[in-house]
Amino acid sequence: MTSSRTQICRHAAYAHTLRACQLFSGLPPEALDTIAQLCVPRRLAKGDFLFHEGAPAEGFYVVQSGAVSVHRISAAGKELVIAVFRAGQSFAEGALDSAGCYPANARAVEAATVLLVPKTPFFDLLRRSPELALRMLGAMSLHLRELVGRLDDLTLKDVESRLAHWLLKQCPRPLTDASAEIRLGRTKRVLAGELGTVNETLSRTLAKWRSLALVRVKGSAVTVTNPLQLDALLRHNLGD
Repeated sequence: MTSSRTQICRHAAYAHTLRACQLFSGLPPEALDTIAQLCVPRRLAKGDFLFHEGAPAEGFYVVQSGAVSVHRISAAGKELVIAVFRAGQSFAEGALDSAGCYPANARAVEAATVLLVPKTPFFDLLRRSPELALRMLGAMSLHLRELVGRLDDLTLKDVESRLAHWLLKQCPRPLTDASAEIRLGRTKRVLAGELGTVNETLSRTLAKWRSLALVRVKGSAVTVTNPLQLDALLRHNLGD
């Protein structure tokens, strides 16, 4: 009886995590419960790899806690971060496309728990429920739009603009000239990876902005002294 209750509580926690994920947004509770029963938890210590580039794809993942970096290694041996995924975010959905392999590496940058959604039983579920498949198609379309937006951030802006854009997204809306303190919630090295740069470049950019009185930095907090002024800098950099 105790084991049964534990399993029910575990599946309820999985469903709660799925509910917070954009990929499953709008799905009815019964659908979330069904998918939750397919989930397999994977617990990672900081630095543990979830999978390596070229490994057979088992399915895709939803982060329950912590953070996971998805990255590739360049020909020169440099680590290129594609994205860092946190609680409520999904990744490796490309594993659903074929019987192929993961195209990148995934490693925990913080102690993490992720939920594996195995592709074979997940596909079986979609075949049995066309309505669920249609709902998932709509959700995946929104998810793809968000990923394209992330790609734009990495390819269409320089590092200074990417950092300004990231900080402004954390500021209260509408933007004002009142200072806004932002808790990074990650190390500067991890943030640098998310922004497609290295820690040294991020630190130089923040130092430059400190000299211009655009920001104040204390520990893991960055205070944007005047969000409207930072927004004007971003627009200038983008040629607006």
